[in-house]
Amino acid sequence: FWLKPLQESLPNPAKMVVKGLKKKVVVKGKKQMLKFTIDCQQPADDNIIEAKDFEKFLTNRIKVDGKTGNLGDKVTITREKSAKINVSAEAPFSKRYLKYLSKKYLKMQQLRDFLRVVAPNKTSYELRYFNINEDNEED
Repeated sequence: FWLKPLQESLPNPAKMVVKGLKKKVVVKGKKQMLKFTIDCQQPADDNIIEAKDFEKFLTNRIKVDGKTGNLGDKVTITREKSAKINVSAEAPFSKRYLKYLSKKYLKMQQLRDFLRVVAPNKTSYELRYFNINEDNEED
């Protein structure tokens, strides 16, 4: 009878949980595919860049597991029509990395001063011209 209040005040070891410690649940089965598009329609129509060259640049430069030229089955790059490039990848791949590589390509082609990389939606980028207003009126 005198042990009962003591036992109730002690925490149950089965209920004790360390905060911040959670089990990582690994779900096996269908792998998550990420799909991104880069639309270079405007500059390609003006013959400023070749989508074929841009696709080749991405194929050579994208790193998988820290190595270039190691795309394998994890990353696929395809070109739609004349100027849309699709990049499909398994989970560890960022959209930001595609923007970085796109800027690098523009810099290499010396087009970085005229074109910029814009994200119109969550899964795509677009190469657009800078809006340069030449209506500078001087008094």
